[in-house]
Order: sequence, then structure tokens, then C-alpha cells
Amino acid sequence: MARQSISLTEPNDEWLKTQVNTKEYSSKSELVNDLIRQARKQQAEINWIRAKLEKAENSGFTSDSKAAILAQSKSLLND
Repeated sequence: MARQSISLTEPNDEWLKTQVNTKEYSSKSELVNDLIRQARKQQAEINWIRAKLEKAENSGFTSDSKAAILAQSKSLLND
């Protein structure tokens, strides 16, 4: 595992210490790694949503009626 040296602001260091003192994590390193994992997962989810939105935007608009769109959606659910 790579070893890093980082500087923290006082409030952030105190928050990390509190988390470790409550036995939620065994060390500040474990906590920082968990926070990074959570951030990476969140970024992956954001990227997935962004890709879906871009695909939807690029598919264009429809002139179908609300009823036609609803019927098509229901038929896709039944497939």
C-alpha cells in the first residue's frame, strides 16, 4: 500500500480524531481510505447518470401524445 503524507486543517484533523475515538474506525488512515472509496463510488454513479442524461438529450424530442408515450412505456414493462 502506498504511503502518503498529507496536511489537514485543524477542524478536519479533530473530526478524524473524533471518528477514531468513537471506535468507528481503527485509524485515521482507515477512515480516509473509506472516504475516498465513498467518493469514488459516488463519482461512478454521477458519471452513470450523466451518461444516461446525455443519451436521452441526444435522442431528440417526440411529437407523440402523452397517451402514446404512456402506452409505449407500459408495453416495455410487460416485455
